[in-house]
Amino acid sequence: MIGKTGVLIVNLGTPDSPSVPDVRKYLREFLMDGRVIDIPSISRWLLINLIIAPFRAPKSAKIYKELWTEKGSPLKIYGETNEKQLQTALGKDYVVKLAMRYQSPSIESGLAEFKKMGFNNIIVIPFFPQYASASTGSVYEEVMRIITKWQIIPEIKIKNYFYNYPKFIKAFADNGRKYLEKESFDHIVFSYHGLPARQIKKGDCTGKVCQLGSCCDTIHAMNQHCYRAQCFETTRLLVKELGLKEGTYTTCFQSRLGRDPWVQPYTDDVVKELAAKGIKRVLAFSPAFVSDCLETTIEVAEEYKEMFEENGGEHWQLVESLNDSEAWVDLLVDLVKE
Repeated sequence: MIGKTGVLIVNLGTPDSPSVPDVRKYLREFLMDGRVIDIPSISRWLLINLIIAPFRAPKSAKIYKELWTEKGSPLKIYGETNEKQLQTALGKDYVVKLAMRYQSPSIESGLAEFKKMGFNNIIVIPFFPQYASASTGSVYEEVMRIITKWQIIPEIKIKNYFYNYPKFIKAFADNGRKYLEKESFDHIVFSYHGLPARQIKKGDCTGKVCQLGSCCDTIHAMNQHCYRAQCFETTRLLVKELGLKEGTYTTCFQSRLGRDPWVQPYTDDVVKELAAKGIKRVLAFSPAFVSDCLETTIEVAEEYKEMFEENGGEHWQLVESLNDSEAWVDLLVDLVKE
């Protein structure tokens, strides 16, 4: 196996099934991650095991049942397809393995395969366009936790982000153009997964730059790793690629949990405000997700659509993620060979 390189592609994860026990197991593993819920471990354990997992799992299981297909979870199906596509595109000098940060197939099992093969080089590609401690940072931590126990540690390369890669921007923009060329829209929404505001603040190494406001108007040396800043820059790049006019689009953040303030503006508030202003037709992008999943297919495509229509809107259309497209695989090849 001398000369070959292991490529681990990593997405967030999914329950093994939409059953309540499997959903509860997934929630426990996911939310017990100290980078996801960054509170003291004892408080986190009590919160997850006594409140969130017992009460949220049955509700989440119902939603996962809506999402589930005959073949299983869409996120995992797309991941397995990406594994095969990338293996074919890269050829015999690489071995590609799919892993999930939570549940199966695990990062540990994928790295164990590479260890058996004696690889000296391993490349890890987290499927998160923008860097966040709770996503890419967590993948880093898990990879290092496992590999630092090995007697022989190979060369490891982990991709931090790819939100500003021209092929990423063009691929998402092209998906949107398919709708923009067929029909007219009054407004464009770019909805990203949210994070607690405190996590953004904690990422500010200066303790002074982050204002959760105008500091994200440009990308510069002091905010280049800030999730919020990267999201706003993603929007600016997509706006430029699509040729959108100022005032015709909004950047917002979805999926908030709990009472603490999260990154704003909140997508559900934006949806209601747009409808109240008389906006009738909206095209919605979710550029924080490369694979359609619960947060896109259910939350953005269905829940926000229903909310928009209840408040007076007429048409809400989700732009699909990159999924198993040729453009996504082409970008993955670049990320590996870079």
